[in-house]
Amino acid sequence: MQASNTPPAENPSLADRPAIQTIRVNEIRRPGSARAPLGSEAAPLTEKQALWVGDDTEDKPAAGARVTGLSIDVPVATPDALPPEIQLHALAPEGEHRAAEGHTPHHPAMSPAPATRHAQPSAAGMRPAAAPRPGLRDTRREDHENNKLSKRLHRLAGQAIADFDMIGEGDRVMVCLSGGKDSFGMLDILLGLQKRAPVRFSIVAVNLDQRQPGFPADVLPTYLQKLGVEYHIETEDTYSTVQRVIPDGKTKCSLCSRLRRGILYRVADELGATRIALGHHRDDILATFFLNIFYGGQLKTMPPKLVSDDGRHVVIRPLAYVEEKDLIRWAEVQQYPIIPCNLCGSQPNLKRAETREMLKLWEKRFPGRLETIFSSLGRVRPSHLMDRTLYDFNTLRSGDDAED
Repeated sequence: MQASNTPPAENPSLADRPAIQTIRVNEIRRPGSARAPLGSEAAPLTEKQALWVGDDTEDKPAAGARVTGLSIDVPVATPDALPPEIQLHALAPEGEHRAAEGHTPHHPAMSPAPATRHAQPSAAGMRPAAAPRPGLRDTRREDHENNKLSKRLHRLAGQAIADFDMIGEGDRVMVCLSGGKDSFGMLDILLGLQKRAPVRFSIVAVNLDQRQPGFPADVLPTYLQKLGVEYHIETEDTYSTVQRVIPDGKTKCSLCSRLRRGILYRVADELGATRIALGHHRDDILATFFLNIFYGGQLKTMPPKLVSDDGRHVVIRPLAYVEEKDLIRWAEVQQYPIIPCNLCGSQPNLKRAETREMLKLWEKRFPGRLETIFSSLGRVRPSHLMDRTLYDFNTLRSGDDAED
């Protein structure tokens, strides 16, 4: 990061420096790429996407920052505003406390952990610094990165909702809350989008208590009451059913998922929900795609939006464009009261877990591969595959219009 344009003196002190520090936007490292889903990162938002996303761009400065051209002027504390031990350290000549530490001179206020250093008494007889204050640190960069992450999550969810017309005027969205990071993040993001969405919709959070041993039944109600959101807890002992029907060592996910889905459909009817929101993200969609190829012999995955088999319910996945790593980090930032799953989460050697590891290895060895695969799911060419129900190969003759 660059200091202000004023050249420093030979032995600069904090008192000689301006109270405004200039940080150039293009010099702040971005923690990974955030490519635009199903397209280029630089692709502009469509009109419909912009209605959901609003003006929250990733490089928009946080509140309190002043924009001047390509720079952001961030207020920097003056010496009088610092604790005494920091003032002493900051006001001492650079040569007296930097040379011994082996540091290249730089702005003391931008030091990563100023409270952990001790000021050295100068030749003029300056008294030694007091003990450093624990926990005193500069959180501006951390706050800036968290702000960018929040905007990225809301932007990607808004784009997905707009692209697939997930939520319309007057919809009642039933947010399925399992107690994991993904569903917590989905509820958080939908509540944020609800405030600026181009349509009016309501939210009701629903949790299915499957009577798993040790399940903390009070965690979600307490959290949702503090959040002030409408919620419903449905209690039904599917855990015992799954344990009784599926022998040990066999995968329990399929039966558990079917039982849970049936209950949620019933609850959606009872609550008058017109949309059922699930917390599956981009990495879930990719893993399911390869699971179906490897073990199901089908080219399919989780769609961002679908209608139930009976035609009565619309299921949506607002996090379809969001990467799991962003949800993991967001859960840490928000400190959600995560509830572990003791049924499916404890099963070793699940095919889904193996597939996830394969995808992680690909991304590590070939950065960008997963984004390319994900984008291909939105660019399907039935004429270049082999499904005769999707393309009429039998009537294809020479002279027909050729496809690229």
